[in-house]
Order: sequence, then C-alpha cells, then structure tokens
Amino acid sequence: MAKDPRMGAYMIGVVSTRYSVHPQTLRLYEREGLLAPSRTEGKTRLYSDEDLERLEFILNLTRDLGVNLAGVEVVLTLRDRLSRMQEDMERLAQALEAAGVKDVPRPASATGLVKLVPHGLRKRS
Repeated sequence: MAKDPRMGAYMIGVVSTRYSVHPQTLRLYEREGLLAPSRTEGKTRLYSDEDLERLEFILNLTRDLGVNLAGVEVVLTLRDRLSRMQEDMERLAQALEAAGVKDVPRPASATGLVKLVPHGLRKRS
C-alpha cells in the first residue's frame, strides 16, 4: 500500500527543532499562506509529510537563495499552477488516447518541463 504524502502528524515543536526554525517563523509562514498545516480539535498544528516538503522548499529559497517571502509566495504559486497544468495535460493525453487518437506525444513530464524539487535548487556562485 502506497503511503499517503498528506499523512503524518508532526507538531510544531518537532518541526521547528528538525529544521532549526523558530516556531514563530512557522506561524508566520502559515499567516502568510505559505504553509497550511492541519489542526486538531484542540487547535494544535499538525504538519504532514507534504507540509514538510513544502517547508524544505521554502527554507531552500530563503536560506540558500536569499529569496524574500514575497518572492517565495510567487515561486510557490507558479509551482502549484505548473503542477496543476501538468496534471491537466496528462488527463488530456489520456482522454485523447482513450478516444483512439494515435501517437499522442508523451514526454517524461506531460509538458516537457522539469519538475522542481527542494534538493534541485542551488545557490548561484
């Protein structure tokens, strides 16, 4: 059974220690809309594996590349839009194949674009 990336239950203290980030910084990222951890009935923040991947990406942008929070928001918005577009293109390609259209081009990614991953970003020399 595949692990659901949205699952996980990391409290703010664990996340802040693991990533050497002050808990207030995590709260700021949430207020700015950069992170959206789930909440328990008692309002405790719970960070999923997906949230942690997003946090790693944010930290890579801010720490390693010197991007400010406004820039991080732009990059995340564009990344999310690109991901949705790739999914749409994949669905369209599947629909065309199901309709009998032959030779539907299928690059490695549906749009032929490189997928952004946190560890794939490097600071310019």
